[in-house]
Amino acid sequence: PTAASAPAGDATEFPRRPLGSSSLLVTPVCLGTMTWGIQNTPEDAFAQLDYAVKTRGINFIDTAEMYPVPGSHPKWVAGATEIIIGDWLAQDANKSLRKDLVIATKIAGYMPSSGVPGQRTDPPTPGQMPCRLDRDSIRAACAASLRRLKTDYIDLYQLHWPERAVGFFGSSGYDPENEREDVVSIRETLLALKELLEEGKIREYGLSNETPFGVCEFVRLADELKMPRPVSIQNEFHLLNRTFEDGLAEACAPNHLNVGLMPWSVLAGGSLSGKYLGGERPAGSRFTLFPAFMRRFCADEVMPTIGRYKEVADKAGVSLATLAVAFCRSRYYIDRHGSCIVGATTLEQLKENIDGYNVRLSDEVLEAIDEIHFERKSPVVR
Repeated sequence: PTAASAPAGDATEFPRRPLGSSSLLVTPVCLGTMTWGIQNTPEDAFAQLDYAVKTRGINFIDTAEMYPVPGSHPKWVAGATEIIIGDWLAQDANKSLRKDLVIATKIAGYMPSSGVPGQRTDPPTPGQMPCRLDRDSIRAACAASLRRLKTDYIDLYQLHWPERAVGFFGSSGYDPENEREDVVSIRETLLALKELLEEGKIREYGLSNETPFGVCEFVRLADELKMPRPVSIQNEFHLLNRTFEDGLAEACAPNHLNVGLMPWSVLAGGSLSGKYLGGERPAGSRFTLFPAFMRRFCADEVMPTIGRYKEVADKAGVSLATLAVAFCRSRYYIDRHGSCIVGATTLEQLKENIDGYNVRLSDEVLEAIDEIHFERKSPVVR
């Protein structure tokens, strides 16, 4: 390649290092799972797990109680992805792997009405109920995840999004007028997590879709409660959304609060593969099947920016998907103490995305990326 180095080191092996301030030793690549159960069958998922874990040596798997997505799909059932992972872990050939794996899952944040809580009971409870981050909800959600994952403990238990009225999933800004009077306090949430830690049901906990205030407040109250701090933050981060750099990077830095970033949607829902350029909608792709789901990633006004990144990738001699993943590796807050979540709907895509993390981008390529970014910062954020 003219402006990006060849894969560094052994492309089939990854080192393990602590996630944030934790004792969890994770690979710098984490296997994402949110399509398993809708776009991917259990057989597809098993093949991805076998490849990522047994062939590539990845030891970090991320899921959530609300997966798969989108929740609007007629076949959606919360927890279906966890069940698939649990079934794979329960296979005789895989039981011995559990002790070396780091399994991360998430409890859903605030929703006034959802089918997620009903799936926490066995048998499921029909109807819609609110999702909250109070003690009872956290304990019920954790118990359900343990049952579905067929494991005695969860290595990393994450809060999928805040209880507070903050911007996430493409929105930004904060208005105190939007806060609810009955918002569950961070203190109550932490006390529930402290119980789970002390009972050995979770090893560490992390945040997701959080703000600088939220991270700092969780750390401050954790210290006050004499309990472990959050070790990770799973926020959206990719070439089209670099808002993490604005304030969270400083707060979460290894020399400050040491909260490792686990970026989600590093390919912006597949848009950063370039397959939607020119108005294309390939059969079976996400925005062909679900045009309303995360539509901001495929909006007409974003396409010119994606096209410019494609030109950078072409000049560098790599695919656009590889450029996007390799860009994440170039960020210290991912490569030093975080882990890059990669997911795919095919094994070929998964291989390319994993291989992408072994590419080091040259200074010339990184400068070209920054030039595009600074002309229009984070165009998918409103």
